[in-house]
Amino acid sequence: MSVVIPVLHDAEELERLLAGLLRQPPGENEDGASPEVIVVNGDDADPAIRPLRGRFPAVRWAAAEPGRARQMNAGARLAAGAWLLFLHADACPAPGWLDEIRRSDADPRTVAGALRLQLRSRDWRARVVERGVAWRVRRLGLPYGDQGIFVRRAVFDQLGGYRPLPLMEDVDLVRRVRRRGRMTYSQVPILVSARRWEHDGWIWRTGLNLFLLLAYAAGVPPALLARAYYGRPRRTTAGAAGRVA
Repeated sequence: MSVVIPVLHDAEELERLLAGLLRQPPGENEDGASPEVIVVNGDDADPAIRPLRGRFPAVRWAAAEPGRARQMNAGARLAAGAWLLFLHADACPAPGWLDEIRRSDADPRTVAGALRLQLRSRDWRARVVERGVAWRVRRLGLPYGDQGIFVRRAVFDQLGGYRPLPLMEDVDLVRRVRRRGRMTYSQVPILVSARRWEHDGWIWRTGLNLFLLLAYAAGVPPALLARAYYGRPRRTTAGAAGRVA
């Protein structure tokens, strides 16, 4: 089992994730070892990452050209596990996630899955967002990348990994994965930062996310959608292969 974490100027959130992830009771990988954790940094010159490399020596640190899809693909190429769990830097799965993947592994029909979104906020609007996400997953079978998508390595490789999209790379992967077999939606929570909602406003951020999904489904190019989401263009050309940092 391998965990792949893309990061770009998210050292504070990454530190929280690694501390929580590595503090959990150790589980066993398919070869009897603890799951490997691979962090793929999109800015190798970021000085905030260096202290984390010293604090978390068990983590495998790598670097790749910026772009979440490219970074996750680079981490997957380095991974040794039969399953890949992709985590955003601001999302930490609760204990029990590894058992959930083991259960999925025992069912040959299951090729992928995702965890249950839980925002790190006491705001009542966070509960509304969580219910909306639960409905989207239950009715549309469409989890996002912040829900900790996990997939069989063999299936991921057969699909060619993530496409180098500047946005919606997670939706694209889920659509392709579901054609290969069953996708399970776990009740194990993944704790996700509410910073985007808190910064942009709960209604605005939720409305924007819905608009982007509908626009993508209607065929709007991801490069245009990325400008609305990030506020500036994202490069879409394929980057260099990952390298161990």
